[in-house]
Amino acid sequence: MAECIFLVNKDTLIIKPPKKSPLFLRTIVLLFAMVCGVYICIICLKQISTVTNIKFQNIQVIERPSPDSIIIRRLEAQIPTLHYPKPETFSRGGCSENPVHFFAILSMQRSGSGWFETLLNSHINVSSNGEIFSVRDRRENISTIIQTLDKVYNLDWFTSASKNECSAAVGFKWMLNQGLIEHHKQIVEYFNRRGVSALFLFRRNLLRRMVSVLANSHDRYAKLLNGTHKSHVHSQEEAAALSSYKPMINSTSLISDLKEVEMAAVQALNYFNSTRHMVLYYEDLVTNHMVRTATSSQEIFTAHLLNAKQRSVNALDYASSLLNDLPLPLPNVLFFTLFFLILILEFVKMI
Repeated sequence: MAECIFLVNKDTLIIKPPKKSPLFLRTIVLLFAMVCGVYICIICLKQISTVTNIKFQNIQVIERPSPDSIIIRRLEAQIPTLHYPKPETFSRGGCSENPVHFFAILSMQRSGSGWFETLLNSHINVSSNGEIFSVRDRRENISTIIQTLDKVYNLDWFTSASKNECSAAVGFKWMLNQGLIEHHKQIVEYFNRRGVSALFLFRRNLLRRMVSVLANSHDRYAKLLNGTHKSHVHSQEEAAALSSYKPMINSTSLISDLKEVEMAAVQALNYFNSTRHMVLYYEDLVTNHMVRTATSSQEIFTAHLLNAKQRSVNALDYASSLLNDLPLPLPNVLFFTLFFLILILEFVKMI
């Protein structure tokens, strides 16, 4: 379009820009509105069809069917951490179809493993059976070690922490100096074959661990708590009594001693690097509430804590769960519709 030129007087020249044609902008707005409208209609039709299908479904599940053996074998091949042990000393009854996870807490003395194990055992379906290899006969050779492991993971090991039939996770704590490093090749092979999760628990502050080791060794003979020795205290008074002892530390060998402990932890991690493992630190568990909560709820080894009772499935609850999984709820569709209408109006105003 040619420009319009106006002459006001002899000294003034005004050039007026050409008018923009609204046809192009209107076409763009129209196409945009059509695309948005088609998209919204498709989403609404999907939701209507899904709701209709759910309403006409006749779901009647009276009891949970027994799992197919072929399906179980496929799951175990894909997820080797799921097991269905068959104890020789008792029957699991209604819990025989519930999977069990195997774990082992690998740690050092005076690293908080007792407190950590108490935290795990606070769950109704988790059994951590203590420091079972503290008895020398059980770790005399690799054969006795394997026999003990099989007994624990077959749920035939009975302690005060045993949950028996409905255990969803079973394990124990194992110190590095109790035959673990000596027979690490066979133990790593056993862990990988049986799908055992290794939970490494160490302390960041190795100096405090050393002080705890020296204090515990002194109390073993001094017996400060009413003439008895306790490796773990359960009250502030007991802790204050034990902390009254101030051990003497050899400053000459201090650095080399701490380095030796650190290298022992690094060596253990290298040996068990091929296993399914996780590294935890005592200080993190004590100070971090989120980590502590995750530990107590067994998210560490993803324990599927299942109810042993046979329950019926409510068809209405099932339909409600399907409705909750829809890709785009109806209120969201209305919101987007209103948003696009406002956007179109703004375009029209600009034109």
